[in-house]
This record gives sequence, structure tokens and C-alpha cells, in this order.
Amino acid sequence: MTLCPVILAGGGGTRLWPLSREFYPKQFLALFGQRSLLQETLLRLHGLESDIPLLAPVIVCNEEHRFLVCEQAAAAGVTFTDILLEPEGRNTAPALTVAAIHLLAQGTDPILTMMPADHHITDAEQFRHVISRGYRLAQVGGLVTFGIQPHSAETGYGYIETGDPWAHAPEARRIKSFTEKPSTAVAQHYLAAGTYLWNSGIFMMKASVWRDALKRLQPDMYAACAAACAAGQRDQQFFRPHREQFLACRSDSIDYAVMEKLAGEKGAQIAVIAMDAGWSDVGAWPAAWSLGQQDANRNVASGDVLLHDARDNLVRSEHRLVAAVGCRNLVIIETADAVLVMPMDKAQDIRKITARLKAENRPERLTQRRQYRPWGTYETVDAGENFQVKRLTVYPGKKLSLQSHTQRAEHWVVVKGTARVTRNDEEFTLDVNQSTYIPIGAKHRLENPGTGLLEIIEVQSGAYLGEDDIERYADDFGRK
Repeated sequence: MTLCPVILAGGGGTRLWPLSREFYPKQFLALFGQRSLLQETLLRLHGLESDIPLLAPVIVCNEEHRFLVCEQAAAAGVTFTDILLEPEGRNTAPALTVAAIHLLAQGTDPILTMMPADHHITDAEQFRHVISRGYRLAQVGGLVTFGIQPHSAETGYGYIETGDPWAHAPEARRIKSFTEKPSTAVAQHYLAAGTYLWNSGIFMMKASVWRDALKRLQPDMYAACAAACAAGQRDQQFFRPHREQFLACRSDSIDYAVMEKLAGEKGAQIAVIAMDAGWSDVGAWPAAWSLGQQDANRNVASGDVLLHDARDNLVRSEHRLVAAVGCRNLVIIETADAVLVMPMDKAQDIRKITARLKAENRPERLTQRRQYRPWGTYETVDAGENFQVKRLTVYPGKKLSLQSHTQRAEHWVVVKGTARVTRNDEEFTLDVNQSTYIPIGAKHRLENPGTGLLEIIEVQSGAYLGEDDIERYADDFGRK
């Protein structure tokens, strides 16, 4: 029986602000090395036991993140069958359901391993060992989750109360109950009892087993997801469930929608397996500090950072020198457009800042200065009245859409690589230090025909410089 990883790559980009943003949430960040959390997740099951046939992953993500997912998967050398695009997030239960229905519609009934894309696991070999044990239970119809032995009275995690061992599977235990984010006193009781595990949010079951459980316990949710898939459309490597049908589905988690209800049923085939694989959901900046490489003074520093008489700090510089003197237990994060300074024990209050950014409609909640597109990136270097300067980076072999603007002209200067330019009926190349002018209304296109990066300085001038001043005539990525 095949096993299919289902990677849930949604996220709001709030808990690790300002490094993560709504359009660039934490699963796309490389926090602990060269690979992002998404890339780590995509590669996590590689090397699974040889008798477990592994399918290419199915990824569920937001429409806004689709090209980031493609880019990072390609960079990690991971191929995939489908990327399912949610028009809006509806939590984990609908996401897993559309993945299950989509796979079942193709005539397959694999075992699904649902993994959030924003977790960090330090011992991948142990993780694969535990997944192999869950696979055996899922083969016989079990709904399996994985729990973490708690080492502190953590109030930010859900807890699973364990029961009797499964017959013929002593490493697994039946589930008595779920508790979501208890108070400190209750969490301390759970820790002392020794019969509770943290809920990792990783689940495994056959696609048909999940479908049937949801259909029985949440018929309205199942109907909305089934209708969304039936009316969905394929767009290149993407599959889009029908927007209105999907949005008719209420938001709910796998735990609330199904697992908690099954925990109260006699004879329900649900189990939890304890996992000791260095798991973290990287839920806040202190988690990044505890998982980072600490120096002799227990500081975790990355980027251009100078520290003096400083202890127990997390300091990260993205663009410039950051110096900290006499600091204790601080989080200091510098990006091109924002700086965060806060005590470690106030990390959960970051939501109050992102809520204010949203209320004030500030762009720092949504994006960083560097914007990601399927063809590459651009970053705003300077801006003023009636002008804007950007640095464009175009990946090898990629090209922007054939487009025009009604309110701005553009000047392009090549600073790295070779550019192929289309301007109305002309086509020509530009090398380093060469430039061209794109008048208002001209149909134009920029392409990188080389094998290295193309970098362009673009100076925009005009009465309006918004990104919505664009008319596309042709686009390799299906954008309109």
C-alpha cells in the first residue's frame, strides 16, 4: 500500500514577524541552515523503509504562495504530482479532506501522512522510524497521530491523554481525550501525571478512512469539500477547488472535527504513537532561540551582529550591522523595513503588533521589501513623488509577462547578466552597463536567456506607480 505525504503549507506569517509576513510565512524561511522549513518537510520522508512505497507529495497551500512552493520544491530537488490551492485558509480538516478526495478521484487510496510545513525536526531518522510504525496501523484502518513527550508545562500546545496499548502494537496507545492549550496549573498536572503527550499535529490514515470518518461526523464539511473538488479546475501543475463551494466550508481542525469525537467513541480505531525526534512547531521567537546554535553566553546570532556583555539573546540581522551591549533575554530582529526588539517572555504579544499593522493597513504586515514572483524577485531601493527605483532579479531561463502600463514609463539598466528585451515590435539584447527606455503604453517583456542570474535596476516614473497598473498579453505562469 502506497504512502502519500500531504504537506499543509498555509500560515498567516504573524508569530515570527518581522521575518515572516502574510505573503511570506515561516515555512518559507531558512531558520536552521540552508533549507527552509518547507524544504525540510518535503525531504523528511526520503529514506523511509524500503518496503513502504512512497508517492510524490501533495501540497496544499494558499493561492498567494503557489509560486514560492514551486520554487522551493524545485530548489530542493523534489517533484510533486499536485499542488492544491485554497482560495482562503479553512484550517487543517478541510485541507486534508480536499487532498483525500482529490487522490481518491484518481482511483488511488494511499495512506496519507499529513505534515504541517512549518515544523522543525532534528532527528529525521527517528521520525521516519516512528512514521513506519504508524504506517502499519494505518494499513489496518487506524487513524494515527503522533505525540511528543512533554518536558515542561507548556500552555501553547494541545495535549493528548493516552490510554491502553493497542493489541499487537505496544508502541501505540489508544487515545482517551484531547485538550487544547490548557492553563498553567492544568499543564503542570498533565506533566506530573506522565500519561499525556503534546499533540504534534501530524496525522496518518488511509484516504478512504479519513473520508468516511469526516462524512459521518461532519457531513456539511464533507459535502462542501466534495463539491469544491468536483467543480475544481486544473491550471498547469495546480488544482483549484471551486472558490465559492470551498468557502462554504467552515474552518475547523482535524482534532476538533474528527479526532476528539472519535476519542469518545467505544471501539474507535484511533491511536497515538510517542515520538522523540527533536520536534518543534517553532511557534514563537524563543523556540528559534532554543533550537539555534548558542555561543558561550547562550546568544544565538545570525547575520552581521556584534555583541558585548550580552547573554541569552536571539539577534538576527538581515541587511545591516546590529550591535547589542549589556542585553539580557531579548529578541532583536532586523529586516530591510522593520526592527523588532522585545523580551523573550513577551513573544506571544507579537500578535498585538501585527493586529495594529492590519488595523492601520500597513504593508509591513503583508510583505517585506523583497517581493517574490515566479520569474524571480524585486526589491524597492528608493521611492519618492512620481518615481520608484527597483532591483529586479530574474532566474535563468525565465521571463516576465508581455505587458504594458498606462501611467508609468520604465528605464532599465543591466547590472549583471544579459537581458533579452521586447519593446513593441523590437527585440534586442542588453549586456552589463547597457540600458533602455520603455515608454508609457509600450508592450514590453524582459527575459533572462542565460544560465546565471539577471539583475536589472528599474527606474519607474509617472503619476501612478502601483502594481495594478498592468495589462498582460502573454504569461508563462497563467497570470491574468
